[in-house]
Amino acid sequence: MRPSDTSRRSFLRYASLAAAAPILTEAHFAMAAQQTATPAKSAPRRAWAPPPPGAVLINANENPLGPCKAACEKIASIAPAGGRYDFYGETAQLTKTFAAQHGLKEDYIAVYAGSSEPLHYSVLAFTSPTKGLVIADPSYEAPTRAAQVSGGKITKVPLTASYAHDLKAMVAADPSAGVIYICNPNNPTGTLTSKADIAWAYDNKPKGSILLVDEAYIHLSDSPDVLDMVAADKDVIVLRTFSKIYGMAGIRCGFAVGRPDLLEKLTPFGQNAMPITGSAAANVSLLDAELIPTRKKIIGDIRTQTVAWLNANNYKVIGDSQSNCFMIDTGRNGKSVIAAMQAKNVYIGRTWPIWPNAVRITVGTQAEMAKFQTAFKEVMDAPATATSGVPPRFPHADGQPLFA
Repeated sequence: MRPSDTSRRSFLRYASLAAAAPILTEAHFAMAAQQTATPAKSAPRRAWAPPPPGAVLINANENPLGPCKAACEKIASIAPAGGRYDFYGETAQLTKTFAAQHGLKEDYIAVYAGSSEPLHYSVLAFTSPTKGLVIADPSYEAPTRAAQVSGGKITKVPLTASYAHDLKAMVAADPSAGVIYICNPNNPTGTLTSKADIAWAYDNKPKGSILLVDEAYIHLSDSPDVLDMVAADKDVIVLRTFSKIYGMAGIRCGFAVGRPDLLEKLTPFGQNAMPITGSAAANVSLLDAELIPTRKKIIGDIRTQTVAWLNANNYKVIGDSQSNCFMIDTGRNGKSVIAAMQAKNVYIGRTWPIWPNAVRITVGTQAEMAKFQTAFKEVMDAPATATSGVPPRFPHADGQPLFA
């Protein structure tokens, strides 16, 4: 086969995968949770009606603190230049700042509008009908959606008794794996997997595979990151986002961090120009030395207080979360609990098939968690009701579901 034929076929494969793969984010899953129709290979974009007045929104792992003061001021100051593309080098400066802070070369960093794009593209690039995806169960669902498009075998491995990733079982699960996905801290449990276990997984993983380590929530924990594995030129791609501790979910900025040859495999799927507001806000957020410790303590204290209240009232919290979310085993159909909470204008997170009685709770403000406690006790004190599903949390104005 001529090289040109190979290149053409590769291009056509990349193009078809990119066209078929919706970029699903936490927002999509939060908005469409518990619908009878499961998200599949197509996800039509819809405009959503706003939530009801006074709604408590603890369903999408957002940070109610929003962007820091410096980020808000930077956005305001640079907005008048929004009629231009990034001719002023905001994205390049962001790359330079992150590289300097972590001892990385700048070409080891790719900037995206959030971490959802590089997550999807990494799975598309490294899985195929002969290269599977191995993922913990439960964990963040987005990688499985991409693997469905690439045709990769999906292998789900239950968490350990301490709710960490069972990496020995994951490594053994598929000798032909292309991607082993590790979300640390895990979404939805907020639980940690040790760096030693991740290092073991790397040393024992199938040849030719990569570890895709999602560190969206890393700053909320005491867990060390694995960026040093990237610096050591290992077959690892690390995902970072500004949507969590930095409070920029609606502004969009994130990274894929890895060897240049690994990142190059993501480029055929496309990469939109970064908004200058996102890059500029992210850069000044990185420069705010007090942001991470201050917000980590605020969110951690509220989480600890909420979990203590749940334990005192004999509700079962699953694991020891070190993140901005945790799971509660309700002892009844989780979808019915979600629906009942929604009726009280409190929007909590979704269930996972492996744990149909468990619901995910995002850590909100003190006032939001107080309202959650009141509503949750009222719901749990009432008789359990059966449900075959609940309506999407923010239904579209025309009443149609998010996913067809």
